[in-house]
Amino acid sequence: MNTERMPTRATISTSPPSEVSDILRRLGGNLRTARLRRRLRIQDIADRIGASRSTVTNVENGRPGVSGAAYFGVLWSLGLLADANHLADPDRDEEGKMRDSARLPTRARGRPLRDDS
Repeated sequence: MNTERMPTRATISTSPPSEVSDILRRLGGNLRTARLRRRLRIQDIADRIGASRSTVTNVENGRPGVSGAAYFGVLWSLGLLADANHLADPDRDEEGKMRDSARLPTRARGRPLRDDS
């Protein structure tokens, strides 16, 4: 019987790319600033979203292992959730639109329309 353990794979929540880590830290810092400007305690936010104080602290510290729901919950509790509407907006996805248009047929298929004039 093989008793060797398989190496643990890094995941997005334990070892994210640096760009992801940077954005999470910036978002967390922004959420902390918004909370402090509203003169709210961590416990106030935790109560509003039904989470623990440590979850809110982890959000504010930009920890990658925290659920997306916790980040969105904190945004909601601060009245900032509307800003999330622009995340991955298909109308702002220039690369996706470019790739999509490259796949469009160059001419229409099917039978020509009858002209009844």
